[in-house]
Amino acid sequence: MTTMQAGPVTVAVSRRADPARTGEMVAWMRAGTALAESFPGFLGAGFVRSAPGSGEWHVMYRFADADTLHHWEDSPQRHWWLSSAQGIVEHTRVERRTGIEGWFDAPVDHVVETFGEPEPAVPAAPPRWKQAVTIWLAFFPLSLTATLLTARFAAGVPLAGRTLLMTLVLTPLMTYLVLPRITRALHWWLHGQPAPWRR
Repeated sequence: MTTMQAGPVTVAVSRRADPARTGEMVAWMRAGTALAESFPGFLGAGFVRSAPGSGEWHVMYRFADADTLHHWEDSPQRHWWLSSAQGIVEHTRVERRTGIEGWFDAPVDHVVETFGEPEPAVPAAPPRWKQAVTIWLAFFPLSLTATLLTARFAAGVPLAGRTLLMTLVLTPLMTYLVLPRITRALHWWLHGQPAPWRR
């Protein structure tokens, strides 16, 4: 059951797998990302583990709008990919969000049937100023490093070319590596929880 919305849509998925099968889980998720990349409207994807040794994984992928997302979700490629996880993935929770909030919220169940049990409440997104600070903390060091490197090694390239190069490099770094890691590290602060060293 999908509500058609304008603008980018982020899908957050939680999957549980046997920690002993981590290698298979990572390979399976990378294969899904590679398939999704070939679809129009794909904007990026990433995955993180809840904790070292945990069997719970949080996966996020983003499409330009609900129509391109629907095209991917109904595709034979995705259905084949999902069926290939039988025996690896034990449980799935899914949530769709628009806007940058999709990178900051833990997935909750909105799609999988609850068999008469009450649907869990949607946790509130972190305040936008905390989201902005988190994005800045991730983007500032990347931007500074890229600016210094391009000034040194690509000084003769026109400004538009240097900017194109920087954005082509920084966007996947932010999407796949830095933003998922920093939101995981700052989860306690984003959601108003005690710092880990104070628990």
